Amino acid sequence: MKPILGILLGEATGIGPEIIAKLCAEGKITAWCRPILLGDARVLKLGMKFAKVQFPFSIIEDISQIDWNGPIPLWDLKNFDPGNIIMGQISADSGKATGQQFEYALQLYNKGIIEGFSFAPYNKAALDQGGYDIFKLFLRNLKFSWPFGELNVVNNLWVSRVTSHVPLKKVSSLLTVKSILGAIKLLNETLILAGNDYPRIAVAALNPHAGDEGLFGKEESEVIAPAIALANKEGINAMGPFPADTLFVNAFKGLYDGVTSMYHDQGQIALKLMNFESAVTILAGSPCPMTTPAHGTAYDIAGKGIANANGMNRAIEIAAAIAQTKKDD
Repeated sequence: MKPILGILLGEATGIGPEIIAKLCAEGKITAWCRPILLGDARVLKLGMKFAKVQFPFSIIEDISQIDWNGPIPLWDLKNFDPGNIIMGQISADSGKATGQQFEYALQLYNKGIIEGFSFAPYNKAALDQGGYDIFKLFLRNLKFSWPFGELNVVNNLWVSRVTSHVPLKKVSSLLTVKSILGAIKLLNETLILAGNDYPRIAVAALNPHAGDEGLFGKEESEVIAPAIALANKEGINAMGPFPADTLFVNAFKGLYDGVTSMYHDQGQIALKLMNFESAVTILAGSPCPMTTPAHGTAYDIAGKGIANANGMNRAIEIAAAIAQTKKDD
């Protein structure tokens, strides 16, 4: 049977409820999983209004009430009245309600009711104003293994990164054999969970022309190449380091299944130029499959009925694939 996934409506003042409503109305979510929507019924109805769609849903309080051949179930948290919200603006009340969606999803996962979840975009400032630190919430409720971190997916190309939200001037000092190997292993393990038995992983260089034999830097020979060698010893099909400017040209041709980049923008710029609206973020290394579209709350178009739901659809597809592999194992 298809895995049971929680589908979180996300930030009420953003595009989340709208894109969830679109996917439900088009029957796309049920193609990947048995979904349980999590959020406030009033917010879902507002999303349906913006999307100009209708679909049947049933409010539940227990999984035993679900008819998987009937309407899409909604676990109504009854925690946010959108009557007076201003779309496209940060709202502490909306952020608090979004944080409660995460809390409830984690509870359902830990009780074995759902097998993972995909969440529509949230806003970090709104969550903070609502009293939530989402990553501390994850760490309190889940047992992560090393390595763990964010991965991004566009089309069929998966990307991990060794460093993330740090100043560019600090990147070189943070590159170690251990950190690079961890990023390679995280990518390899997650691709296997998603159904790729022997992923082809290209590892990016840090410096122009991969350092050009040390003329432009020695990180390639001192830390990146040794990390790749260790990955190979562990049976991982990693190769490189390759100059980043040509690596992604070949990656988008399908020569690799994944890329390990050295820093945030090295991979993100390439991915988002390729297909921004369908990009997905995965919290990898978590026991609970968790995915979200990479595009964010899109406050500039919230409430206008023009949001693209492709990223959310792909996020649910990936979460379902990972959850299915975990179930089969």
